[in-house]
Amino acid sequence: MSLQYPETRAQVSATTSTGPRFTILVGGLVMLGQFAIGTYLPAFGSLSTSLSASPAQVQQSLTAYMLPFGLMMLWHGAISDAIGRRRSVLAGLALFALGSLVCAAASQIETLYAGRIMQGLSAGVGAVVGRAMVRDVASGATAQRQLALVGMLFALAPALAPVCGGWLLAWAGWRSIFFFLALLSAGLLGACWLWLPETLPPPERHVLHPIRLAQAYGNVLSHRSFVLLALANASVNMAIYVYVLGAPSFVTQHLGLNAQSFAWLFVPIVAGLLLGSLALFRLAGRVSPWKTIAGGHIFMFAAALVNLSLGVFHAPALPWIVTALPCFAFGMMLTQPSLQLLALDCAPARRGLAASCYLTFQQVGNGLLSALVMPLLAVSLTRMALGMLSIQCLGALLAYLALRSMDRSQSMNGAGGSGGGRGGRG
Repeated sequence: MSLQYPETRAQVSATTSTGPRFTILVGGLVMLGQFAIGTYLPAFGSLSTSLSASPAQVQQSLTAYMLPFGLMMLWHGAISDAIGRRRSVLAGLALFALGSLVCAAASQIETLYAGRIMQGLSAGVGAVVGRAMVRDVASGATAQRQLALVGMLFALAPALAPVCGGWLLAWAGWRSIFFFLALLSAGLLGACWLWLPETLPPPERHVLHPIRLAQAYGNVLSHRSFVLLALANASVNMAIYVYVLGAPSFVTQHLGLNAQSFAWLFVPIVAGLLLGSLALFRLAGRVSPWKTIAGGHIFMFAAALVNLSLGVFHAPALPWIVTALPCFAFGMMLTQPSLQLLALDCAPARRGLAASCYLTFQQVGNGLLSALVMPLLAVSLTRMALGMLSIQCLGALLAYLALRSMDRSQSMNGAGGSGGGRGGRG
């Protein structure tokens, strides 16, 4: 009984005001997974030498992180639906800090894999539960703006992470990168302990009963519109991740730069992400979600075509080789919050579980991209550009099919004369 009163009081506070502190905390939680990827990318060469591992073995440390990250996505939301958002976040941050320390202490590649697995198992809790918390306390244009603000903070991670990692590597060696991640997660843990509200009160929670949980997963994963929206989002993320995961090859091999030069790739991408989030923040409530998704894909398609042309016809010289990437990132951020809100609204009573399923598609896609596709694409700039364009076109097709599916569902509901006031406009 003593635990329920503070949770209820915090939930009331969250529903009455989602101020800057709440947005910054959620943004920090969502950023953590990106920092776990980006900060150690500049250290691949040092890791290979220090741990007596081949470059391919070091590359697989990305997979050791991303596959458990993607697989645990399926459970973070359901767990938070059962025990509350706040407890899930605090436990995840504690495990991430421990995994970071294991990585920092690694003397062989297998120990690094173990620490990366621990990080992967826990880092996703912020990405899943943070988004569910926003939808817990806001809806419609307000939620769209909140997610756009979170997106602005999230967009900083791909630029800051490799730059921080490169300088830490130069100053104190690769182990300092993982000590930095441990301190970062510990700082977030303290801030969330003090200020993160509980947005899911006990009366709205769902027990982790195996049969009920299986039914809930079945309902969400059999929802045609939800699955198409999740796949559309996963495709867009995989398209930009061709360059995120291929950053070591792109920067050091194709451009011939050193480990402190990752900013040449990530700063333009982040600039596009920030501008896209700002544009969506201003468009929220004035332009329908589907129009922002369509506009985003138009930007991405045009940018991907230019990027492919540069890869085919232009020498790999700066700054021209990265000029199309911020435009692609701008278009991507126009699609993200709208796709998320439309997907979560497919399961309003199970937003945590729905957020888990939604991001599971995304992260498993990124994991498969890292393990199976990037070894084929990273060998040349042309292949990387063609991969981005192909995956983006797949995402556009899936978004179109999702729109058709939702229109069909609304038509059937209208024909049934139910007059329900939920409104499929999301």
